[in-house]
Amino acid sequence: MSKKTGLLFGSFNPIHVGHLVLANYMAEFTDLDEVWFVVSPQNPLKDKNTLLADYHRLALVRLAVEDHPKLGVTDIEFKMPVPSYTIDTLAYISEKYPEREFVLISGTDIFEKFHKWKNFQVLLDQYRFYVYPRPGFELGEYANHPSILLCEAPQMEISSSFIRKGIRLKKDMSFWMPENVYQYLLEMHYYEK
Repeated sequence: MSKKTGLLFGSFNPIHVGHLVLANYMAEFTDLDEVWFVVSPQNPLKDKNTLLADYHRLALVRLAVEDHPKLGVTDIEFKMPVPSYTIDTLAYISEKYPEREFVLISGTDIFEKFHKWKNFQVLLDQYRFYVYPRPGFELGEYANHPSILLCEAPQMEISSSFIRKGIRLKKDMSFWMPENVYQYLLEMHYYEK
């Protein structure tokens, strides 16, 4: 039987409890067997100054999930052309792990511009989406789509940019992420400038 694996894409700059609570909810309260964090490489459209190097962000996610049997991490997009499109990542990861059935985990916010995604119709035809609510965003025309399952995951308004700002201002941000991740950030002096 194939393992049902949820994919949670993001820059995780840095990973925080909001990401982990969401991944844990999806792994424990849906039919997913596991959830993988897909760490996205540098997006050419994003400001490089605020983004920690790819492998540092990957290392932080690995630290965050190391003791969780249902949570994992992949650097699959690091091996792909940038920018990577979700459809290409899914084709690649499905080929690499044929024994797994992949499900996309996303917020309701993506559906506002989903029609602009590369091959969005193929995504809907070939994959399932487990969607969590984001304040101010509805599923709209996708509300009753057979490929989309709305999951009542808890909403946590925590932003990585707020955490980076707190670290830069030398505030105690220890409750915002796992202790081992926070200690590593401090030791490596990440986000201090």
